[in-house]
Amino acid sequence: MYEYTSGKNYSFSATNNLISNLKKKPTSWGQQYKATAIANVARDFAMVINAGWLDGGTLVPVPPSKAKGHADYDDRMLKVCRQIKAAPGLDVRELVAQRNSLPAAHESLDRPTVEDLLQQYWIDETIANPVPRWIGVFDDVLTAGTHFVAMKRILGARFPGVRIQGFFIAQRVFSN
Repeated sequence: MYEYTSGKNYSFSATNNLISNLKKKPTSWGQQYKATAIANVARDFAMVINAGWLDGGTLVPVPPSKAKGHADYDDRMLKVCRQIKAAPGLDVRELVAQRNSLPAAHESLDRPTVEDLLQQYWIDETIANPVPRWIGVFDDVLTAGTHFVAMKRILGARFPGVRIQGFFIAQRVFSN
């Protein structure tokens, strides 16, 4: 939807500000800005995603870098997905979970590979049924596509033949 300029801070652009607010750690100040960012992103997705797609699709957030139970576990993309459409029946499921906490990719020079992520990801079989008709994988910034590729592989192996699409708030670009 938007372009996030790598290497620039929140004051560089409206998108950089949006992403900065969205990525605020749960243990940091400014949670009111994060809540506003989540609501704004959900509204923007609702405006651009076909309502018919939403009615039949399963929305799956990419797991955050920190595993459940960690103080900085951040379910921002789950919250975005749940707020995309207020109508009952929206199918939002954390089908993919993460075994262990990892350094946040945007804070690390050593970004995880697809294989690294596949070793950490697992399908939550307790919520795998009914089988999705089609899947939308939701993430904040499309950087190299590593998380999406890992998600597509693990979901595709579990749900063969189910169409899987990616939805991203922003694409990373570089400043001139």
